Amino acid sequence: MTEIWWSRPSSDPVELRALLERDRGYAAYALGDLAPGFREYSRWYVAGRGTAPEALILLFERLDPPALFCFGPGAGVATAIRRASLPARVYFTGLMEHAMAVAGLFHFRTWVPMWRMTISEADFRPAGAGRVRRLRMDDLPALRRLYVYGGGDAFAPYQLEQGVFFGCWDGENLVAVAGTHLVASEPGVAAIGNVFTHPDHRRRGFGAAVTSAVTAELLHRGMTVVLNVAQRNAPAIALYRRLGYRCHCPFVEGIADLNPPQRLSEEISQTGECT
Repeated sequence: MTEIWWSRPSSDPVELRALLERDRGYAAYALGDLAPGFREYSRWYVAGRGTAPEALILLFERLDPPALFCFGPGAGVATAIRRASLPARVYFTGLMEHAMAVAGLFHFRTWVPMWRMTISEADFRPAGAGRVRRLRMDDLPALRRLYVYGGGDAFAPYQLEQGVFFGCWDGENLVAVAGTHLVASEPGVAAIGNVFTHPDHRRRGFGAAVTSAVTAELLHRGMTVVLNVAQRNAPAIALYRRLGYRCHCPFVEGIADLNPPQRLSEEISQTGECT
């Protein structure tokens, strides 16, 4: 017998948080988007089979293209997407179950298997103390010059203003940076991102130093700390593991156009193991 799913918009933070807290590590970004400064740019749709919602999607509209996050059973996610008002292009984030469930609804222009990594204060192993300093808005020009060489694809100036960024310098030149995509004191989540080291300054420990500094600050605040890394980026995974990060779950992300129907190939449906 075919299950019948319903879907509706939701703006109830209690309802949404109760659902997302079922997997805090995976849902960290979405939990942060419930906080002031983020929720104003968020649209939520929930789906269920009974009286309570079991799945949801989040459209975060402060980015271009807007970010689409999927949570819960794949059938519920697909129902929510079918009944939501979505833009023609989104930056999709979801588990493989979600990607397969919506394969007929999107054409994926890019596709990257990822790991969500988390860390605890007990597991944290600091690196590179004394080699970094906190970045402020005055450092934005230097940060932009560094990102010319790569990285920073998801960077926006508000992240520097509202978040936590540390950098390493070579004279007047910023040569390595780590920062945050979001910092939300309530519900106490933070996502590290915008990590990049200048190609001429790699293998000197700068990446570990700046990532360690950001991690230390966020753990000191008592936050759940997560980061994303491409499964093919073995050096970065090794760096994060040395700091004490562990793989929480695999997921996929990429730019997706709503229609025409697209069936995922066997090649992109493969995910690796975090060793």
